[in-house]
Amino acid sequence: MSAAVPDPADRCATILRVFDAAFGELMAEDPAAFRVKFRKMAASAFAFYRGTACLYYADVADGPFASYGSAFLDERTGRVWIHGDLHAENFGTYLNSEGRLVFNVNDFDEAYVGAFVWDVQRLAASLALIGYAKALSDSMITDLVRTFATAYRAQIGALVTSGRPASYTLDTATGPILDALHRARMRTRVALLEADTVVEGYERRFLTGNGAVELDEATRADVLTAFARYLGTLPPASRTRPNSLRVKDVVGRRGIGIGSAGLPSYNLLLEGPTDALENDVIIYMKQGQTPAAARHIDDPAVRGHFQHEGHRTVISQRALQDHSDPWLGHTVLGERGQLVAEVSPYATDLDWTDLNEGADLLAVTECLGRTTATMHAAADESGGHSLVPFSTEHAIDAAIARDERGFIDLLVDFAHTYGARTRADHQLFVDLHRNARIPGL
Repeated sequence: MSAAVPDPADRCATILRVFDAAFGELMAEDPAAFRVKFRKMAASAFAFYRGTACLYYADVADGPFASYGSAFLDERTGRVWIHGDLHAENFGTYLNSEGRLVFNVNDFDEAYVGAFVWDVQRLAASLALIGYAKALSDSMITDLVRTFATAYRAQIGALVTSGRPASYTLDTATGPILDALHRARMRTRVALLEADTVVEGYERRFLTGNGAVELDEATRADVLTAFARYLGTLPPASRTRPNSLRVKDVVGRRGIGIGSAGLPSYNLLLEGPTDALENDVIIYMKQGQTPAAARHIDDPAVRGHFQHEGHRTVISQRALQDHSDPWLGHTVLGERGQLVAEVSPYATDLDWTDLNEGADLLAVTECLGRTTATMHAAADESGGHSLVPFSTEHAIDAAIARDERGFIDLLVDFAHTYGARTRADHQLFVDLHRNARIPGL
């Protein structure tokens, strides 16, 4: 299966149209942030892929790649909770609500309800892009994608038969995943506080500069009002420590990363569980954004399930991630939904830089397959989520069982084909950007 190679001029027009729909409003508000975002995206095809979930969904939902995966979709498997931006760097470590270090999926800003194949195809293509950047052979890239697909299918089957999720902790992980958890364990909240704050007059406050800016009194008051609303969205266990909810300082930040360009955000310094200064906690409040997949799903029941984009992100993360951040909540600021969560020293992304040996690469992709399957199975009727009122793992298992080899071959073919499409798109994007042909910049 393959998609026709588009005329470069037509593809450039598609890229610009999709960018305008996805980024136009934010770009008009903060063109400088998007100049930074696009410079980062120009650095590599993978960076471009990370920043263009909007283009991916335009292709796989309504465009030339829409037929991929259709054999495995029905009224149930086309309507499961998905991560929405599942690529190889959206996995990492975090400290869960039980105080355990876990390796799992992260970054749920794009989560929505849609076709499960959209997640696994996006991950497969990201493996092809990483493999190409590492100068891996096509056969090795195929092995990586097959390993991911086989592990995903095996874990879905295991969940159906035993209900046992894949778990990667200090007790169960091995190889590069255990190394990542060990590195995360060596990080401390004290080091994070020392980097972003200073103690003056026996009290801690934020440092300004390096992306942090002081707020005027009116904005500060609005953020504190939004914080008060946020407290009501916390899990009951997080509201049992009233002293931990006192705000000591607030600063503004401007999102300039690949995924958060143009989104205003704020950091709040909280007292922490004790009077000791090293126990202070930093949380962030960030404006939610419309997920890319949502632009291609016309389902009022899904859209109406969420109060706003901050609420959607929080509900999605709690659905897809076991024992999520105890500070995770949402609020409204200036009529726009906000996501609130901890700035944790233990939250780190999987670093592929030193992953070059075949055995390590295969071990990691096997982990990603099992972790993805566990995530997909978490958010369904068994977890009390009314938006997906059936067993996700049983639905996906039945769909794949109809053609297991075809499912694996599909992901391999998609990985190579869409990886090549992305590399070509990246070059078109670089030429558009360097020749000042992207409107709004």
